[in-house]
Order: sequence, then structure tokens, then C-alpha cells
Amino acid sequence: MIPTNSIMTVTTTKKIRYKIEYAFVLFLIFFLNLLPYRLALLFGDLIGFLAFSVFRIRRKVTLDNLKNSFDDGYSDSEYIKIGARSYRNIARGFIEYGLLPSLSRKDLSRFLSIDGEENLRKIRELGKGAVLVTGHFGSWELMGAFLSRQGWPVDYLVGEQHNLSVNRIMNDHRAIFGIGLIEMGVAARGVIRAVRAGRMVCMLSDQDAGSDGVIVKFLGRPASTPKGPAAFSLKTGAPLACGFIVRTGRKQVVVLESPIEFTPSGNKDDDIKTLTQAYTTHLERYVRNYPDHWFWPHRRWKSTT
Repeated sequence: MIPTNSIMTVTTTKKIRYKIEYAFVLFLIFFLNLLPYRLALLFGDLIGFLAFSVFRIRRKVTLDNLKNSFDDGYSDSEYIKIGARSYRNIARGFIEYGLLPSLSRKDLSRFLSIDGEENLRKIRELGKGAVLVTGHFGSWELMGAFLSRQGWPVDYLVGEQHNLSVNRIMNDHRAIFGIGLIEMGVAARGVIRAVRAGRMVCMLSDQDAGSDGVIVKFLGRPASTPKGPAAFSLKTGAPLACGFIVRTGRKQVVVLESPIEFTPSGNKDDDIKTLTQAYTTHLERYVRNYPDHWFWPHRRWKSTT
């Protein structure tokens, strides 16, 4: 039996850590929103450099994932360069998330554009809402904010962070752009209600799903993948499409793919796997074309290797 005083010590330590994290996040957000946008991104570049090249946070995981995904496609020095750029892009994405309060007062078309508006119109004309699948690719939070600003009623399917105070800040930033939130615990009811109301539910579907996932191929290897997007699309009849945000120099482009064409066979498990493979293949194409945009530090294949 664990002594009561030990449990109390752990709980107290955790509370103190959470308060420090919360104070640091508040200070960082305040500081970032005082900076011009371009200067804030340079600060993100510094964070990315420190994380990859100095503190080497999950650097080995990143390089192993890259080499196992592309084999001899790049030299060792090129893998290091891709990894470094990936960390810089990850940091820039987090910086832009912190900048949402100040960006909400700006014309986002100065920084962003859309490629695939016709696909957005196609989805809207169906009148069934939509499931939009993306991944930890580029500045994914900024993509959702931009779509909401363009007039699409957007909801995020989100999990709850352990630090509830930080979790509240994250959700407040999303709310600035009118983004609705569906918590994992009520995902089924929330997603069904949202798409039937004509809303677009955005889901990240590129991290290891453990025993709850469906095994599909990703970058040449079997990977346990969240099946929620496919299951919700099949259950509601809502179109499922993929969207990605690509950083091109000083601007970023939100690319909206055409809805995935799919005719259910009637076998639920087979249909979920086929549709999951379809959107995973879309993500793979973008990762191959823009390898420095994806979140390589994640142990994506831990359940299947």
C-alpha cells in the first residue's frame, strides 16, 4: 500500500507544476502578442533550433522515423536538415496558436489563402455537414481558425489536457474564432449532432491509436490509426474530406481536397478500414511532398513494431 503522505506529496507537487506551467503559458502568450507577426515566427525558429539541435528533444525518434519512412531517399545530412526544419515548423505552429488573440484582429488573407474553394462549395451544397481529416501537419490550428473566419461553422474533436488551466487557455483561443468544441467523452453524440446541423467537424487522425485503432499502411509500414473519422462519416452520411496547410515562404496555403468518393459495402469493419486507408493515403502524399511539415517526434508506429 502506498502511504497517504506520499500520495499527498505527489498531488501537491503536481499542482505546483501545473501552476508554474499555467503562469509560463500566460506570460508567453502575453509576450508573443506584443510582437509583430514576423518577429514572433523568428522566435519560433529559435525554439525549434534549441529543441532539435541543442536540447535534442526526441531527436533520435525523429531521425529514426524519417529514415524508416524514406529509406535511402535522403542522405544522413539531409535527414538532419529535414528534422531541423520540422522542429522549426512545429514551433512556428505553436507560436501561431499563441498568436490567435492578435491574429483575430487582423485580415488573415494577408498570411493565408485557400486552394480548393470549389471543394468547399461542393461539400456545402451536399447539405450534410462534413468530416474534415487532417494531421499534425503544419500550423493545423491556424487552418481551422482560417476556415472558421471564411464562414464555415467549424467544430474540433478535442481531448482534455491534464493541466486544466492550460486546457482552458487552449479552448479560449479556439473560441475567439467561433470554433466549437466536442470533447472525446461525448464524441459520438457531439459529432452526429454537429454534422446534422451542417457543421464541419475537424479531426486529427495521424497518431498511434493503440488497440483502439485500425491497422492500415502509412509510409510503407502498418500503423494503428484512429478510425473515428471513417466511422462518423459512414454513420452520418456526411462527406469526408482532407485538408492541409502548407507554408510557402511568407504565406501559407490551406489546401482542401475533394471529398473522398466511397460506396459502402455493408460490412462495417471493412468499410471503416478502407475509408481509413483512403484518408491516411492522402496524408502520406502530403508528408512525402512536405516532409518538414509533419510531426516526426511522435512514436507513430509503436503499436505495430
